[in-house]
Parts: sequence; C-alpha cells; structure tokens
Amino acid sequence: MADYAADIKKYTSNVNAAAVEAIVKFCGIALKGKDSQFVSMTDPAEVKRVVDGFCAKKLGLAAAAAEKAVLAAGEKMKADKTKHRVTVYYLIAEATGTLGKLA
Repeated sequence: MADYAADIKKYTSNVNAAAVEAIVKFCGIALKGKDSQFVSMTDPAEVKRVVDGFCAKKLGLAAAAAEKAVLAAGEKMKADKTKHRVTVYYLIAEATGTLGKLA
C-alpha cells in the first residue's frame, strides 16, 4: 500500500489510505499484470474502459463527468510515462468529490 500512496503523493498532498485500499481491492488481479497495472491515456478504448468500469460502477458518475475527470487525471500526470491505475483512479475520485464512496 505504501508504494501506491507514495505515487499518489506526487500529485496530491493528502492521501486517504482507506480509499487507496478500496481502489486496490476494486482493481484486484489487474494490478498483477505488467500492462494492466497502468492506464494508457492515449488509447480511447482504455479511457472508455475506465469511464464505463471504475467511474460508472464504483463512483456512480455520469459518462460526461467521468470522461472529463479521466482526461483531467491524465493531464495532471502527463509528465509521467507510466500512469499507475491506482493513482489515476484516486485522482479521478478526488477530482469528482467521490473519495467517500470508496472508503
């Protein structure tokens, strides 16, 4: 969990450990795969997967708000070539005010 929190701290000052743990549980086995642990912001299918999966199912966001939040997270992390899935999801939840739905 510490590695996830350290990565998230590069983009935000306060890290909610319970929310990070909930994201890790949601992602499950996807975090084990070399490619699936990262989000490709340049792949429209991957962005749609995040919008339809995490944003809709876990956060209850409408598609337009979700897509805006995903793209904002990608912009915030643009200097980082490897956008870790847990960090992206955390930034989405933080930006949309839905961290409370995770913890």
